[in-house]
Amino acid sequence: MRWTALLDRLDVGKLTHEFVQRLSTIPSYASSPLPVSEIMRTGGASFEALIVAMKVEHDEPDSLRERDAISLDVGVTRARAGVPIEALMTAIRLDFSILWEAITSLARTEDALLLVRHTARVWEVVDSYAGETQRAYVREAARIQAEAASKRQEYLATLFSERNLSATALERIAQELGQPLDTRYVVVAALREQIPALRLALANERASNKVYTYSVSDALIVFYPAETRAGSESLRLSARVEKLSCGVVSELCTLEDIGQASQVARALANLLDPAEEGAMTWSRGWARMARLALAEAGAPGLGEVDRALEQCGTTERRRLTEAVHAYLRTGSVAHAADELFCHRNTLMNRLKRFATLTGVDPTIPLQAARLVVGWS
Repeated sequence: MRWTALLDRLDVGKLTHEFVQRLSTIPSYASSPLPVSEIMRTGGASFEALIVAMKVEHDEPDSLRERDAISLDVGVTRARAGVPIEALMTAIRLDFSILWEAITSLARTEDALLLVRHTARVWEVVDSYAGETQRAYVREAARIQAEAASKRQEYLATLFSERNLSATALERIAQELGQPLDTRYVVVAALREQIPALRLALANERASNKVYTYSVSDALIVFYPAETRAGSESLRLSARVEKLSCGVVSELCTLEDIGQASQVARALANLLDPAEEGAMTWSRGWARMARLALAEAGAPGLGEVDRALEQCGTTERRRLTEAVHAYLRTGSVAHAADELFCHRNTLMNRLKRFATLTGVDPTIPLQAARLVVGWS
């Protein structure tokens, strides 16, 4: 049969050499750790199996099993070598062009109709091989990812559960995360019903390989490298997080401090009232945290201040508390007066009146701290 005769004249060695030459133009392959000998081995085996399949109209069980075994070999080794799947599929498409060019170079003019009749079969065989290779690659890539995730979770468990980690242990964890040891991180915590929104924010980030998550009891802990570069993943994610109900420690910490920072972030998340919007940061929540801790310890709050203000009428009480709040918020008489649309002398008089009534002078930092904490 003329078709079989043409296929028998194909030189697998030359086909493989041409394949390796063209493969060098695909950057992902050229930079992969695959040795040329490995590419030659699988390339030669692939061409032999494809040629055998192209000689018949339908796949025979033995030849199909052999071709599938080669597909598995190629898919697994390329996944393990880190060759992108796009590059792999581009390489497999070369098989068709190389085979077809070789066949047409051997054919005579009168073989034109013969080539037309067998074009579909050639493409069917190569396409089947490509599909099986792709499936093998995807399965192996998923297995690699699962292995990596399991290993990473082991390292994260160590990071969050152990205190005073050695320098060697920290270096090993940093290496597993793919970050320098001195990298500074932002730490986020979401509790219970807050978790789905945080997971969604993470899902919307493309470069999530730099975002690390760990679940502890009823919380999801997230940490990621802090970057100030415009358009960086860190800034994009931080902008999303700021709108969520969660706790955030943006006072940058190193890997060694992640465990402690996560506890602070969880405590901050726990401070949020249901009606509040946005993340609870340390600058926003420290005073409230202090107030709750003092109350739990049984320390007196601002009861005497509230009772003293009850001596005032409703309007005066409102004006006095507004004046003190504005002053504590800005730290400036001028700025507070501008905010309240009054003269600075008027504001000073209200601050003095407040101090006289309550015994707490908001212009004295040590006494003002009681108000900042008590009104948080």
